Amino acid sequence: RQVEGVVHLAGESIASGRWTEAKKARIRDSRVIGTRLLAEGLARLSPPPRVLVSASAVGLYGSRGDETLTEDSPAGEGFLAEVAREWEAATGPAADAGIRVVCLRFGMVLSTRGGALKPLLRAFRLGGGAKVGSGDQFLSWVSLPDVVWVVRHVLEREDLAGPVNVVAPESVTNAGFTKTLASVLHRPAFLAMPAFAARLLLGEMADELLLSSAKVEASRLRESGFRFRHSELESALRDLLSTGE
Repeated sequence: RQVEGVVHLAGESIASGRWTEAKKARIRDSRVIGTRLLAEGLARLSPPPRVLVSASAVGLYGSRGDETLTEDSPAGEGFLAEVAREWEAATGPAADAGIRVVCLRFGMVLSTRGGALKPLLRAFRLGGGAKVGSGDQFLSWVSLPDVVWVVRHVLEREDLAGPVNVVAPESVTNAGFTKTLASVLHRPAFLAMPAFAARLLLGEMADELLLSSAKVEASRLRESGFRFRHSELESALRDLLSTGE
């Protein structure tokens, strides 16, 4: 039976555990090697699938302050940027075989079931909510339900190929995210974690995940007519908490 489309989202978690050299190798290899093997296998199928949707990340842009970033923006610097470039390049054998390849550059995916939000909920509910560093760094996010709809959208839209940013229309700063989550949970958030403390606690991960700034726009999704269910952070958080998604 012919395979029409393949969705590839596998990869070692970047947020669990300190970034030792062994951890960084697992992050890179789980994405790059796994994607290349899959792309090569799909290219050998007869007939091959019509579309491969492969995960990527806005980490490709690196830390860019308040610069507005679209799919046409060049890649940035840093470990995650390097991994994302190699990750997307690993889909090459599929594209060379005529398969339509879409690389979904995800922002921080919000879900009460896991990811970055779940541990934040525990901390904020205990009154431990805090901005990190200056709090001015931009955070591009998307809700898990919207991720599901995006995947369906790009599978069906034959005119979409290449990189696609998957982020809600409303980018927020770290301080804004902290304030909004605290408000939704009816908890205080007067604390602040200095940048040096974050680096002592998490090492390189702090600079790449907590102190990095990426103000990303989902230009290609917007141009293709996609409409986010969760476009504003406060309403997204309230909905996720009420539904347990």
